[in-house]
Formats: sequence, C-alpha cells, structure tokens
Amino acid sequence: MPQIPEKIHELTVGQLSARSGAAVSALHFYESKGLISSRRTSGNQRRYTRDTLRRVAFVRAAQRVGIPLATIREALAELPEERTPTQQDWARLSEAWRSELDERIARLSRLRDHLTDCIGCGCLSLETCVLSNPDDTFGERLTGSRLLAERPGAPHRRA
Repeated sequence: MPQIPEKIHELTVGQLSARSGAAVSALHFYESKGLISSRRTSGNQRRYTRDTLRRVAFVRAAQRVGIPLATIREALAELPEERTPTQQDWARLSEAWRSELDERIARLSRLRDHLTDCIGCGCLSLETCVLSNPDDTFGERLTGSRLLAERPGAPHRRA
C-alpha cells in the first residue's frame, strides 16, 4: 500500500483509491451521493482531505453489514460540521443499526425455512407454497399458476 507523506494534506482520487481499497468509480459514486466531498483544483481535478480515508472506511464497513447508502448518508449528516466519524460514532450508530439488522436476519431466516419446505415438493404448489403464493386471496376459490383479479362483468374462464 503506498504511503503518503505527512506533509501532503490532500489526496488525489487515485491516492484515495489506493489507500482505501475503493475503486475510483466507487469514490465518484460516494461523492455524487454526498457521502464524501472534494474540492476542485484550477485544472478541475478532485482533491480530498486526508480524513476522507476514514469516511470511506466508515462507508465501506457499514455497507459490508448491509446498511443502505441512504441510511449511511443520514448518519454522516448528523455529525457536527461534517467531521470524520470516530470510534464512538461507530459504536453509537452500529447499536442503532443492530435492531434493523436483527429484523432483516429474522426475515431472511423465515424465507430460508420456507425455501426448505419447497425443495421437497419441487412444484411450488400454489395451494401450500408461501414463496410463490404469499397472502393468497384466491386460493380457496380457484387454482392455477396465474390468477388475475376478476373484473366486474368479465366472463369467468377455466383453463
């Protein structure tokens, strides 16, 4: 990993990419979403302050655990004067995100368990399958792989 001398207070997008491990395109995307910011030189080149490295690390760590970018942006916007997140900020935010992640894990576990039920039959039965026919409203009256809501006055067809 390239070392950047301490006397350099701003990084090019290439230097930020090399140090953070994020692709240049990802850094441009983060900037377009308001997660990081840069200034432009007279030649219209981006320059990032050194603390942007910590912001990128914060964004990437939050993404790895499944936090949406919009939620990450909101968290960063809450920091005073858009300062770099600290270890205490991460602890506070990760605690707040924990319940959201626990809920998502529970939902995925339920989906996984229902998927296991379907493996045995192989047909994804519309009578019993909660994956292909969730919240079935017509199942007690009709059968078939595709059901359309009946329109008033439309003739009833059986396949």
